[in-house]
Amino acid sequence: MPSVNPSPSAETGSARLRYAVVGTGHRAGMYVSALIGDHADDGEIVAWVEPNPVRAAVHEAKVAAAVGGERPLYHPDDLEKALDEQRVDRVVVTSVDNTHADLVSRALRAGADVVVEKPIAATAAESRQIADAVTETGRDLTMTFNYRYSPRNSALREVIASGEIGEVLSVHFDWALDTVHGADYFRRWHREKVNNGGLLVHKSSHHFDLVNWWIDAVPERVFATGGRRFYGDDAAHARGYEPTAGERALNEQGVDPWTLDVDADPYLAELYGPEAQAHDGYRRDRSVFDAGITTEDTLGLVVEYRGGPVLTYSLTASAPWEGYRVVVNGSRGRAELEVVERGSVVFGGGKAVLDPSFTETFGEDTVRPHGERLVVQKHWERAEERPIVEVGPGGHGGGDALLLSDVFRGRTDADPLGRAAGFVDGLRASGVGYAGNRSLETGDPVRLADLGLGVDL
Repeated sequence: MPSVNPSPSAETGSARLRYAVVGTGHRAGMYVSALIGDHADDGEIVAWVEPNPVRAAVHEAKVAAAVGGERPLYHPDDLEKALDEQRVDRVVVTSVDNTHADLVSRALRAGADVVVEKPIAATAAESRQIADAVTETGRDLTMTFNYRYSPRNSALREVIASGEIGEVLSVHFDWALDTVHGADYFRRWHREKVNNGGLLVHKSSHHFDLVNWWIDAVPERVFATGGRRFYGDDAAHARGYEPTAGERALNEQGVDPWTLDVDADPYLAELYGPEAQAHDGYRRDRSVFDAGITTEDTLGLVVEYRGGPVLTYSLTASAPWEGYRVVVNGSRGRAELEVVERGSVVFGGGKAVLDPSFTETFGEDTVRPHGERLVVQKHWERAEERPIVEVGPGGHGGGDALLLSDVFRGRTDADPLGRAAGFVDGLRASGVGYAGNRSLETGDPVRLADLGLGVDL
């Protein structure tokens, strides 16, 4: 069985790996920036694999300006040719979720290791394709679960792993996506469940991975309920919006507050503007009250874990604020983590825009983003708020930088928190979503062992 926590630098010494980037939409930007920035000495991009040449050209121009040269573009049908001709060591896959199974398994069989964005695949059957390819080839597959690296989530992991709240008995996890971020899943390709397995797989796999990692346990059985309660053409009338010619849904002031002005962001305008759209017809800003939306926006799960812990989980994609609340009940006490990532939304020109971020000082040396709080209380003792130490600049309190270091540089020392994730972690996380989707269809609880994922979780 291949390693689930690959360390490319440990395997290759100081060798500079050759990378192909598969899928050149918005999400590819984090990896491209890393390989021409902090990790330029660890690897170089030598090929693009993407069906839309306009989007590929956006990233190519950025790399050319930074390091010079020219990197060829290949169609996904020619993936094996790209890996062979450009002598690719490792592939970064940031394409649409339902393409992961084909592209990842082909890359592995062509002799490359793979870094893949969550989720590992859109369905259980597609995950099985990847698991079979990993087992067959013995190559490494790295999952990029960046939430593990966020200091607040690491702090909760430390509390649980220390044993101070005792054996974990239950977890309650409530995640709220606001009407800026949550709505975005209904403007773009995520709106069709066939593309990504719905939010239970695409978004919630992040959350299920956090719980699996926090409590160091394996999920076994899932019961799910929920559906599409807010977005979509039928919901528009119920919420007081009137679709206009199938394009937008307007409020009483005659504006659609959910619209995204792609042209206002130069990066998005290049990736998804008229030129890119003319090539493949993809529209980045669809109305959230269109017909044909099949992804659920309101979900609740009960997850049973091996050894006894139980998770209750809820997700809403239409909240007025964004963040999450986690409660971990143990045999000796309780830990509570509350994170308000965005406390409010303001409106400018009839469009929703993000509230300016701010921080507040906590203690002597730490800076706490708005609304972030970890409280631990043991039985018959006073509650104690624990400091959350930011690790540096960048996304997720510096967590993204730590993730990218693990991905591109590997580790020469052990990580006591075990944050690097491999393909089994990806299967465990997405497996909860797959089981949840099957439960939504059947109305019955579903065991992950019955999904046919191809490995013993």
